[in-house]
Amino acid sequence: MTAFVVDTNVAIAANGRGTHADRRCQLSCVERLRSVANGEVVAIDDKGVILGEYRKRLSLSGRPGMGDAFLKHVFNYQYQDGRVQRVAVTPCDDERRGFEELPENSFDRSDRKFLAVAVVERAVILNATDSDWDEHKALMDSLGIEVDQLCSQHASRRNRVGQ
Repeated sequence: MTAFVVDTNVAIAANGRGTHADRRCQLSCVERLRSVANGEVVAIDDKGVILGEYRKRLSLSGRPGMGDAFLKHVFNYQYQDGRVQRVAVTPCDDERRGFEELPENSFDRSDRKFLAVAVVERAVILNATDSDWDEHKALMDSLGIEVDQLCSQHASRRNRVGQ
């Protein structure tokens, strides 16, 4: 079964507040998170870094948005294989890599945790509004990582001109 690594921006966009995502993007994120929570596997790191970022940006009460409900789902099922997969990754001091599982890269440091989990788990990354995934397509291709761009109108700097 394919696992999914969910960039925090997807849950933020699904909540519809504190984001530049339009209504179409918000609805796309809501639908995708609902699908993931209703039977697909979410991959997070075993150190709690991804969950910690979710908790800083979302409400663990599960309300009021679908992004918050997604956090509650991940938190509640974080130790239940088949719902949430905790993936062992190894942070490293090498600023050019960030994680032992990654080659040298110029990827945004804050997103390397998602990438490292995706590499180890062979997971698909879900993205809404972060242009880094598009800008580093060559790295994703070299690592064999698929990125599902839920909001292509926001996920590329090329598409943001005039916004």
